[in-house]
Amino acid sequence: MNQNTNKTVLILGANSDVAKQCILQYIEKGFAVIAASRNTDALLEFSIKNNLVSLITVLYFDAADFDSHQRFYNELPRKPHIVIYAAGFLVENTDALNDFKNTQQMITVNYMGAVSILNIIATDENNKNLERIIGLSSLSGVRGRKSNFVYGSTKAAFTTYLAGLRQELAQRNIKVNVLVSGYINTKINAGLDLNKNLLMEPDYVAKHIVNAGNSFTIVPNFKWKMIYFILKMLPENLVAKLP
Repeated sequence: MNQNTNKTVLILGANSDVAKQCILQYIEKGFAVIAASRNTDALLEFSIKNNLVSLITVLYFDAADFDSHQRFYNELPRKPHIVIYAAGFLVENTDALNDFKNTQQMITVNYMGAVSILNIIATDENNKNLERIIGLSSLSGVRGRKSNFVYGSTKAAFTTYLAGLRQELAQRNIKVNVLVSGYINTKINAGLDLNKNLLMEPDYVAKHIVNAGNSFTIVPNFKWKMIYFILKMLPENLVAKLP
């Protein structure tokens, strides 16, 4: 383990597979970790299994409970140097189209909850520690496609928010990054019919988050970088032919 950096990372939605790998890698770098999630039992079990009880502070955080966000931030044991928003919710596009509650939950967790808590964090000018905010978005938000446009729209909105937040915080020398990932072998994607040759492992994706640089957009894996740029450049009539 590296020498203690005396820095703290706050991971919101820390029960995701990628977030758990971020916890391990940040601890390896010597960070103190505040892991926040609705499922604190799972996080405690994870910390015990990995002998990290003394290195992780586990807190309850509900992205959908906007009224609790200011209190949550005020009561943090220490203000973070790095913040990662990893909370997410996904259902199939047909389920979103046929039941607005599913759509609403994706909008709430993937976008509204993120904006609510990150606005609070970003506008706290008394926190001189803050160096970086990283949001986990998706390649689904690059272009609207008929197979996943409801979910994709929430990620597109989040990416746009982060792009503006980056500009807003530049004057305070605070960096903002967005992870735009393709398919990851995680529980949120379990049961989906995905191309196994394009699946990335959570620890691989986490490495790109933990080692984020100055570029706004982080796209792990060369194959996904190619897909990302192709998607951005394709004319609309060809995008319409994609699944």
